[in-house]
Amino acid sequence: MDAELTHLEAQLEQLISQYDRLKGENRELRTRVARLDAERHQLSAKVELATGKLEALLAKLPEA
Repeated sequence: MDAELTHLEAQLEQLISQYDRLKGENRELRTRVARLDAERHQLSAKVELATGKLEALLAKLPEA
């Protein structure tokens, strides 16, 4: 009985340790996703701006 309790205690400690590790990893991943989403938004805005400038330049070109 004592050995079973010791074994269960060890398993519980491993589970808690794994939970803490995964919780930290999840927090890091959420931060990374938020940062990448902000970067994607900035890049999308730059692409839109560049597209507008190109369209304006194309409109100024004489037709062949």
